[in-house]
Amino acid sequence: MKPTNPVFTGLPTTIFETMSRLAIAHGAINLGQGFPDVDGPSDVRQLAADALMAGPNQYPPMLGLPELRQAVAASTKRFYDLDVDWQSEVMVTSGATEALADVLLALLEPGDEVILIEPLYDCYLPLVKRAGGIPVRLRVTPPQWRLDLNALADAFTENTKAILINNPMNPAGKVFQEEELAAIARLCNEHGVYAICDEVYEHLLFDGRRHMPLIAFPGMRERAVRIGSAGKTFSLTGWKIGYVTAAPNLLDPIAKAHQFVTFTTPPNLQRAVAYGLGKDDGYFAGLRDEMQAKRDRFAGGLAALGFEVLPCEGTYFLTCDVSTLGLDGTDVDICRQLVEEAGIAAVPVSAFYVADAPTNFVRFCFCKKDEVLDGALERLGTFLAARTAAAGTLAASSDGMHAAEGV
Repeated sequence: MKPTNPVFTGLPTTIFETMSRLAIAHGAINLGQGFPDVDGPSDVRQLAADALMAGPNQYPPMLGLPELRQAVAASTKRFYDLDVDWQSEVMVTSGATEALADVLLALLEPGDEVILIEPLYDCYLPLVKRAGGIPVRLRVTPPQWRLDLNALADAFTENTKAILINNPMNPAGKVFQEEELAAIARLCNEHGVYAICDEVYEHLLFDGRRHMPLIAFPGMRERAVRIGSAGKTFSLTGWKIGYVTAAPNLLDPIAKAHQFVTFTTPPNLQRAVAYGLGKDDGYFAGLRDEMQAKRDRFAGGLAALGFEVLPCEGTYFLTCDVSTLGLDGTDVDICRQLVEEAGIAAVPVSAFYVADAPTNFVRFCFCKKDEVLDGALERLGTFLAARTAAAGTLAASSDGMHAAEGV
């Protein structure tokens, strides 16, 4: 038999799926995979149900229902004061991951370099490679996750076609600062490079921060592709509704890729998301405030247990340094121990690196009910206390043996 494609052949199951399976097997609380444990707004879901029954349920327009494309354009104007032509600059996709695939397939040619910033979401690398791109790795370094602007500048070459940026950033919980975004914009303009902007957490920024789309920076209107997600904005991750905003000359080839990947997205869900994007400011502020309160609740509890909790400026993920806990092994070993012995599923942050990853950080997802977060803290506390007690017993036994030998 001839070989299959090497990019996907033998690719391991994602760490999120692996940890979720382990969580089920061990009856663990799953704080690994990033999804809320409650469904989104009831009025949005009801509208989707009504639209499903009312129909039509046939192919909607390839670019998406006009009402959703209009809603995306209106939302972009409302939150960022950017004027977008819904007819030529907005497209609906079956989730943000499909949008990323469409963009990469449309913009890359074999041998084009794409700058990726580690730790990076796991689909970026295989999608870039399958599109023929050559990944060029940068890093933001814990605990502050600052971007080295000199290293950023060095990453741009005559072969650079695009930079892929996730802002706010999963798993780091980082919100890129204006200085960092301005540097990226300047370099994109100087080198004629596209910016692929994964902004699915655009409404989940904390402590008074405001999202700054890269497309709004000088010179970026014609070269940035902005990707959003109803799954994160409305806590409806299973719906897989994404949207792309880009200048017409970029959206045209992206739309051609989309038409041969999924072609369309369920019309009833599109209709409901269009309604959701029109909700008043209270909804979006409430979502942010609720997640910020959960962050504070869980971060405080983890810190009290001895975890070194890193700053979380956005998203719904907390990264912790576990080297202070006295646990043995790498982050992968520790995550397996947590799920098997503590009954808590987390994700090793090394899974978000291509190579040479740090091995002392784990990621927890906090977009869960308060009682679930409290239950997780209780389990972690019991686990750590038992280890401390066992270590104390072992130390006492060892002292006793040494004393006996001395006698």
